Amino acid sequence: MADSEPVRTAARRTRSTIPAALVVVSATLVGVLPHQSLASSSSSAARRALGEADGAVSDGLTVFDDEIPAVANLDPDLLGALRRAATDAADDGVKFYVNSGWRSPKYQNRLLREAVSRYGSKEKAARWVATADTSPHVSAVAIDIGHFDATEWLSRHGARYGLCRIYINEPWHYELRPKAIDHGCPPMYANPAHDPRMQRDQYVK
Repeated sequence: MADSEPVRTAARRTRSTIPAALVVVSATLVGVLPHQSLASSSSSAARRALGEADGAVSDGLTVFDDEIPAVANLDPDLLGALRRAATDAADDGVKFYVNSGWRSPKYQNRLLREAVSRYGSKEKAARWVATADTSPHVSAVAIDIGHFDATEWLSRHGARYGLCRIYINEPWHYELRPKAIDHGCPPMYANPAHDPRMQRDQYVK
């Protein structure tokens, strides 16, 4: 029986370490999962509280849905570039969905309050959500695109339409930069807090 004691001890150690290992793995996965657009993750609540008139979107919205304010109120040049890109992407089997487009100041302020609550401070929230006065979504010159295949397609082909990713931490956020057609997209900011436009009292297109 003495020979079996080390085996039982090792088995107990193994069983006791499994839950701990699962905790570590779970925490690691949570840490590396990409952040989703706060507007996308809050869209259901926003639809109930604000509605489409403020820029809330439903699942399945595309850049061709003219009757929805989040799309219809976008800057015409941005929307035109998006539609040209979406038409070409469809040839590759890729469809552009709109997670967020134009937003009312009321909607943007709600998202900012939610971000402060989620991240714990205004400074941390600023890495993800702008104020209503500085948000390019409120100014109708930005769009959050889904799904992964669409953002991956845009990362490779967007510049030819003048569509550029602006922030490293937001692979879904695109704006129009016409010079990119000839010169490529400009360097990205780490996050919105590093964007000089966010330091202004009013976003200037």
